Amino acid sequence: MNWALAHRIASIAAVQAHRDLGVDRTRYVHVHRALRAAGVVGMSKPMPRLFGVYFSPADKGPAVLLNASLNAVTQRHTAAHELGHHRLGHRTAADEEMDPALRWGDGSWPQEEKTAEAFAAWFLMPLPAVRAALGRICGGRPSRPEDVYRVARELGTSYAGTVRHLVNLRLLDAGRAAQWSRIPPAGLRSSLAGGAELPGQAHVHVITEAADGQTVYADAADVLILHLPGAAFDALPNGLEQWTSDGPAPLTAAVMTAEMPPGEEASVQVVMPAHEHPLRLTVVREVPRCGVDEVWPA
Repeated sequence: MNWALAHRIASIAAVQAHRDLGVDRTRYVHVHRALRAAGVVGMSKPMPRLFGVYFSPADKGPAVLLNASLNAVTQRHTAAHELGHHRLGHRTAADEEMDPALRWGDGSWPQEEKTAEAFAAWFLMPLPAVRAALGRICGGRPSRPEDVYRVARELGTSYAGTVRHLVNLRLLDAGRAAQWSRIPPAGLRSSLAGGAELPGQAHVHVITEAADGQTVYADAADVLILHLPGAAFDALPNGLEQWTSDGPAPLTAAVMTAEMPPGEEASVQVVMPAHEHPLRLTVVREVPRCGVDEVWPA
């Protein structure tokens, strides 16, 4: 099976899964909720060389075991991949090597792994959600890699995975995707932060007027940056603090701290010059899951 066929099968399966599991295809996909809606037991623990495991009904499933040591974005993708195994009727499967090229020797993927991997992309990045994000960010098709990075932040996906999937959706040509995929995300984060050096693997969430009414999913150390001249945060809630940039350009920004509990929602208001009403958005702390799904944030 080639990748084109795998994506054709996965795209149909993902749409069916969205329908059956009550997933809103126009916005951020809550994959851990989807596992529960699918009747799949979720578990997570640190595993040094394992992304995740799917246990089929023949092996006392359906259940998934996720690596709690992964960051939230990678764990979300893994959860969607394992859900793909379930929805596609696959047998028990374990991803036993963190590098796919090493996992499959010469880099080729077994058929069931190809379709599960393609399912993860189509499930987490449905076309309506991608189009909505692009509309807010750049008015349509992406014109620079920073646009793709921002789409990834809205959808909770990786930059590289989003670049690849935009080609599948015919929203980015393969040549430009090949160029953009070689750009390190750290450089894009710094670019969006005005050249500032960011903490560790922190993500950058850009706030513009189009963010009004939207929800930002972030984790501790992630930075929310206002791309709104003269705007300012109004009384930040607990778990968000003013962030001072060390870059050449002055920025108005806030950083999420560990004081915000996992899964907690907080309302944020941004005051803008010459605007009668403030911009309002919701910030949610999205963290890697650990333990059994009964204790996972909703």
